[in-house]
Amino acid sequence: MLRGSPPTFIARDFAHVSIKSDKWIRRMAEEHGMIEPFEPGQIKDRDGRKLVSYGTSSYGYDVRCADEFKIFTNINSSVVDPKSFDAGSFVDVKADECIIPPNSFALARTVEYFRIPRKVLTICLGKSTYARCGIIVNVTPLEPEWEGHVTLEFSNTTPLPARIYANEGVAQMLFLESDEECETSYRDRGGKYQGQRGVTLPRT
Repeated sequence: MLRGSPPTFIARDFAHVSIKSDKWIRRMAEEHGMIEPFEPGQIKDRDGRKLVSYGTSSYGYDVRCADEFKIFTNINSSVVDPKSFDAGSFVDVKADECIIPPNSFALARTVEYFRIPRKVLTICLGKSTYARCGIIVNVTPLEPEWEGHVTLEFSNTTPLPARIYANEGVAQMLFLESDEECETSYRDRGGKYQGQRGVTLPRT
């Protein structure tokens, strides 16, 4: 490709994928239970108290964080091994707020339970309110026909303690629909995180 020429291969690759609108999200949630519980609008305050917003946006859905947290601690001096994860490396907290130590992380889950349609891939982006505080939200894609609570990872990249608010917005889900149905969905292959509830640790 010549320098300065348009990336036509990128346009061609994405020509058969569409990002879904608020109208589609509402319809899928209300008719097919794609998101439960579901908020059809944007909620920004409660009883006169400002919230980090959640609910349906123009082209996505802002999820809430539940009040169940697992805060990482190195008290056991363990090696972090995704094939043999030590659950003792976490401290369990159930509260309206979670304080993440400096340069550490915590796991949580969404309030919402998702059921992803077969022709849809869902990706997650952090909300700017947290990103501007040095708090990064990491979630892997929600694959076609996966369902469950989404496990969220919050990384505190700052040298100070960081606060996460339960039952408020923490990340936005974007829904990408293909014009071609996949041959094998997450459900078809019996994915190990299918139907997960609560905060789910790595499985092998």
